Amino acid sequence: MNIWHEFLNDPVVFISFAGLAIVVGLCIFYAVYFIYKIETAEE
Repeated sequence: MNIWHEFLNDPVVFISFAGLAIVVGLCIFYAVYFIYKIETAEE
């Protein structure tokens, strides 16, 4: 079976990977955001 063909034709696989990409993107965003806030915080 061709994985690319399955990815494009099966909506369950596509939505699962899209949701996973959104969650990973949010995790990276908040990690960078909090690191930035910690470095620029006043003492």
